[in-house]
Amino acid sequence: MHITATSALWFAPFMLPICIWVALSDLRVMRIPNVAVYASVAVFLAIGLIALPLSEYPWRLLQLAIVLLAGIALNAAGAVGAGDAKFAAAAAPFVAAGDLRMLMALFAANLLAAFSAHRIAKHTPLRKLAPHWDSWNRGSDFPMGLSLGATLAIYLVLGTIYGR
Repeated sequence: MHITATSALWFAPFMLPICIWVALSDLRVMRIPNVAVYASVAVFLAIGLIALPLSEYPWRLLQLAIVLLAGIALNAAGAVGAGDAKFAAAAAPFVAAGDLRMLMALFAANLLAAFSAHRIAKHTPLRKLAPHWDSWNRGSDFPMGLSLGATLAIYLVLGTIYGR
C-alpha cells in the first residue's frame, strides 16, 4: 500500500465513526447528511496537515475536487445520488493516489458484499432488527453510503496494518 501506516493511524480514529455514521444514515433514511461530508472534509483539512508531508497535501485536495466534479456529472446523469457523490469526494483525499487500483477492487468487492447482504437481509427475519429503515422499502434503490463508508473504513484499517 502507498498510504503510510502513520497517516492511516492519524486519520482512522476520526474517520471510522464518520464512516459508520454515513453507512447507518443511508440505511436508515437513504440520505448521507451534509454535516457528515463537512466533518470528513474538516478532518482532512486539520489532520492532513499533521499526517501528510506538506508537499502531498495540495495534491490530495485536488483529488477531492476531481472526484467532486466527476460526482456532479454522474449525479446529473442520474447514475449516483448527490450525497454519494459528495461523500466520495470528501473521502478522496484520504486515499493515496498509488492505491487507486487497490481501492477500486476493494470498493467493487465491498459493493457486491453489501448489496448481497442488504438484499438477503431485506427478505429474511433479519429485517425485524431495524424495521424502520427506509432502505428496505426503496425498490431497486441501494444505500450506496453503506459501501462507500465501509470501503474507506476498511482502507484506513488496512493502511494502519499494511501501510508503508
